[in-house]
Amino acid sequence: MGPQGVGKGTQAARLAEVFGIVAISTGDIFRANIKDNTELGTTAKAYIEKGDLVPDEVTNAMVHDRLGDEDVKAGFLLDGYPRNAAQVAELDTALASFGWELDGVIELTAERDVLIERLTKRAHDEGREDDTPEGIARRLDIYYTETAPLTEAYAARGLLAKVDGVGEISEVTDRIVATLAAQLG
Repeated sequence: MGPQGVGKGTQAARLAEVFGIVAISTGDIFRANIKDNTELGTTAKAYIEKGDLVPDEVTNAMVHDRLGDEDVKAGFLLDGYPRNAAQVAELDTALASFGWELDGVIELTAERDVLIERLTKRAHDEGREDDTPEGIARRLDIYYTETAPLTEAYAARGLLAKVDGVGEISEVTDRIVATLAAQLG
C-alpha cells in the first residue's frame, strides 16, 4: 500500500521476482480488460480517461476474477488494492472464498512533494494522460482520506509494516525484504 508515485509498481515487480510469486496490479488488470474490450474494461476506461478512480464494484470484480487464475495459487502480492474500507471487506471475502488470508501488508511512505515530483516526471516520461497536475492532486487527496486510514485497520490485525519508499530502488527493495522477513519470521 502507499500513495501514487511511492513506487508500489516498481517494488511489486521486484518482490514478485525475489519471492517467485505473481504481482497483481489493479492498473495492469484495468489495462488488460481495456485491451480485451471486456465489459468491465469498457466501464473502467471511461473513468480512467477522465482521471477518476474506477468504482469499487468494477475494481472488485476484476480483482476477484484475477485471483481465480492459475498463476496466483503459488502466491501473490497486491499492488494498489485495496484502496478503501469497502475494498478491504471485499478482499477479505474474496480471499476467504479461495481459503486464503493475508500474510502481511507493507505500506510504502514518502512525503507529498516527493510524490508530486515523481508523478510529474512519470507523466512527462511516459505521456500518461491521467497524470495531470489536477489528477495527481485529486488522487493523492483521495489516498490520504480513503486509503491511508486502512493502514490502521491492518496494524490492528498485526499485519502492517511501514517502509520508507525514498531512495535507490534496490535499497527500498532490500528494506521491504528485511521487513517482511522480520514480520513473517
